[in-house]
Amino acid sequence: NSSRILESLAYLERRRGQWERSESYFNEAERLDPRNLHLLTQHAVTYFHHRRLPEALRKFDQVLDITPDDLDTLGNKASIAQAEGDLPRAAALLAPLRPGADSNVLGTQVYQAILERRPASVIPRLKEILAKPDPALGFSNGELRFFLGWAQEVAGDHAAAQGSWRQARSELEPFLKEQPENYYLIGDLALVNMGLGDKAAALALSERAMAANPIEKDPLTGPWSLEILARVAAQMGEPDRAIAALQKLLSISYAGAFPAGPLTPALLRLDPMFDPLRKDPRFQKLVASTALKGR
Repeated sequence: NSSRILESLAYLERRRGQWERSESYFNEAERLDPRNLHLLTQHAVTYFHHRRLPEALRKFDQVLDITPDDLDTLGNKASIAQAEGDLPRAAALLAPLRPGADSNVLGTQVYQAILERRPASVIPRLKEILAKPDPALGFSNGELRFFLGWAQEVAGDHAAAQGSWRQARSELEPFLKEQPENYYLIGDLALVNMGLGDKAAALALSERAMAANPIEKDPLTGPWSLEILARVAAQMGEPDRAIAALQKLLSISYAGAFPAGPLTPALLRLDPMFDPLRKDPRFQKLVASTALKGR
């Protein structure tokens, strides 16, 4: 009856896409160890993958009852607010936080500024971090530089964005030689090439990321690469591919590619990357949908 065994089984079944079994193991493990912070957090994250957002919030609040002001948990609550389209609530949660370059919360703050379309506030912070990048972060520095470029693009500074993306590409490509199957890295390079307008490279890298970790093999993180494809296709003038990918993504549970978790209708409405699709009736239908599936 060890809670650790049950916790391990919960993760195993989650990875397999056996969500109901995973939920059962999480509940059993929590009955035995109700103040296990890692267990509670992972249970909350699992609800987030399912877009069961009120339940995820309650679980994150349980974590905060034990460790008030926990940075990552507050960041996760802000991500849920973003996923619900409540940017003022997300902003209130994020404003007091001072995350380091190695924290997921930094990405949540940057994404918040982009969703608000007021990215000027995060550009100096990203430049400061990237002026002295931490080698221990590996290719995450190139990922941060992609976000810097995106913030600059949304701010209207196209030339600066292009410079950031060119530098990001030069930083990321050497890692690809060492980690040719790393679908996170491949996806980052797809986004950078998208920003630089290299449609062929961006689409090829998106497809390579999907092949490196197909949904059939990994129902939890496999769809991450499909989201990258949806974003690239939207930006690169391939609306049919983008819409098909988005229809699939909104019908399944998965770990999202961006800080706010799996895509939701609210995120489609707010995220500037999907602006080229706004006049497409199929996209408008997705934005208006409320019945999200969490299977």
